Amino acid sequence: MSATEPSPSPEALAAVGVLADRVLDRLATSAGRIVLGITGSPGAGKTTLARSLVEALNEGAGGTADPGVGPVAVHLPMDGFHLANATLDELGLRQRKGAIETFDGWGFVALLERVRREVDHTVYAPAFERAVDEPVAGEIAIEASARVVVVEGNYLLSEAEPWRRVRDLLDESWFCDADDDERMSRLVHRHTESGRSPAAARAWASEVDGANARRIAPSRERADLVVSGVTWAVVADRRRA
Repeated sequence: MSATEPSPSPEALAAVGVLADRVLDRLATSAGRIVLGITGSPGAGKTTLARSLVEALNEGAGGTADPGVGPVAVHLPMDGFHLANATLDELGLRQRKGAIETFDGWGFVALLERVRREVDHTVYAPAFERAVDEPVAGEIAIEASARVVVVEGNYLLSEAEPWRRVRDLLDESWFCDADDDERMSRLVHRHTESGRSPAAARAWASEVDGANARRIAPSRERADLVVSGVTWAVVADRRRA
């Protein structure tokens, strides 16, 4: 677990098992690969949830007991599609890094299309390395064994072009929800861990992350499932409504 991510409580670890069972039940009746999207505002805990869910899915599906077979579930964060810092500088967007226009949305959509279509060989995806604050090409391997791909990121349910295309590429979408005080505490910790002063961390969390959160919040109503970013309990299940 990264130092910049919230540590899950025992209650949250139990709740993620329930969520994993939900996915495994769906997997049992599916002939192909399932692409699950987890979205939410900055600091909501979606990365921790996605990683914990993938771990639980691999354990519940038998993991990688056979060394010749890859994992059943893979975590695919959207953050690998951050534009490079040099590109952001050229565009005058460096001070808004994390906003929707600072990502390669078309590239992300194209990758999701490949993930759904190319299931007989490994598809490589970029990751984001916080230590250098840059994306790293080809770091994530989505092997043919991956029957569940857990996609995670801020703008999965945005209605802006090209992000509006993402929803149709997901079999199910979840919104990870946490209140503003909880998110702010996590964000300030994250930004100070990354080297910002406490004052600069609070300013970035309030101004940059805050603006992004206001844009993301309405997508909560478009998610199939709403999950607490603190307890990971299900808050709303629209597929059963």
